[in-house]
Order: sequence, then C-alpha cells, then structure tokens
Amino acid sequence: MTAFPFDIVGFDLDGTLLETHRDLGAAVNHALALGGFAPVPADHASDLIGGGAKIMLQKAVDEQGGMPEEEFRRLYKEMLAYYAEHNAVHTRPYPYAAEVLAELGGRGVALTVVTNKFESFARSILGTLGLADHFVAIIGGDTMGKGRAKPAPDPIFEAQKRGGGGSLVFVGDSSYDVIAARAAGVPVVAAAYGYCDKPGPELGADTHIDSLDQLVAALERL
Repeated sequence: MTAFPFDIVGFDLDGTLLETHRDLGAAVNHALALGGFAPVPADHASDLIGGGAKIMLQKAVDEQGGMPEEEFRRLYKEMLAYYAEHNAVHTRPYPYAAEVLAELGGRGVALTVVTNKFESFARSILGTLGLADHFVAIIGGDTMGKGRAKPAPDPIFEAQKRGGGGSLVFVGDSSYDVIAARAAGVPVVAAAYGYCDKPGPELGADTHIDSLDQLVAALERL
C-alpha cells in the first residue's frame, strides 16, 4: 500500500463530522423565546452555523431587529446553559464518519478536531456519540484563548503540535475553515455536504467532497 500523504488529519465538527443543526436550533430557539423573539425554522438553523454559538445567536437576533448588548449577553448565557444539557439529542455523525475515522486511524494517521464550538461541548458530544477516542486532540473555540479561534490559524497550529508534528490536512465546511487552513499553510478539503456559507466548490479549498466516503481517496490525490 502506498504511504498515506498526511501524518495528521484535522476535522471541523459542525457540518463536517456531525449534523448538529437541530440541537443548535433548539438552543437558539430557547433563547429567542426568552427574549420575546420568534423561533427560527429548523432548516434555517443550518444557515446560521459558522463562527460559534455567539455569532449564531447574534445572527438570529439581528434578523429580528436586534437588542441591547446587555440583554443579548443574558440570552447568550441562557442558550449555552440549555445547549450544555441538550447538545446530543438529535445530533448525529454524517454517513461514513465512523468508518472513515477508523480507516484513517488504522493507517496510523493522527486525528484531531478543530471547532469553534466550546471544547467542553465538543468533548461531551463526541463522547456521547462514541467517537471521542478516535482523536488525539479536541480543540474548541475557547481552547486557545480569546481571538484565537478560526479563522485564526492558531488552533490548526496547535492541532499539528498535538498530533505529533508532520504534515496536516484540514477538512471543513465553511470559509472560516478555509481561511484558517490557508493562514496555517496547510491543504484544505471542503465538505460540500455541510453547512457551507457558499457552495462547496466555491469555498477556495484545494478540493471538495460531497460525502465522507470520498475523503480518503481525495486525500490520496492531494
């Protein structure tokens, strides 16, 4: 078997490994209801994902006229508290996620997660779904400190370090992922099936996939 071209594969979480929009949407709607706003449809929740929970809620509030910063902070805390207790109710891995992680691990590739979701949430969800043990590092939006989440390259550098060094490729579904990977100087694959903020082929990645079962072959071609 030809040697695999990468030592480390880094994954975004929401929209890349996991379909999370129903639980995120429920948390957003919980906060919106407390603030007297109308709920967002479940399908629309996927359009709000990207950049972390705070940005997601801010988009939903701004679409309905906005609110004072102090009141928004209260709603944001309520959203986080609700999501902490209900983050894996409807969340599921995308098809082939477990199989791809097992195959890559079997080839000796170090696997990491780099998400803008809080690290505690990411660990909790991956643990509940039985996927956490695949990863040598789970890096959240709060892991590196303020201002150092994607699209900054810092968490990708950290993933490379925790993965043992060597060559890393990143897989994600948003402009945040592509910008972070470019800034870190690593190749990037767009998950075109995810919560893309523009069509997958237009994200500016080195290549794109329409399903996770295409990932290993795509990486071998890079």
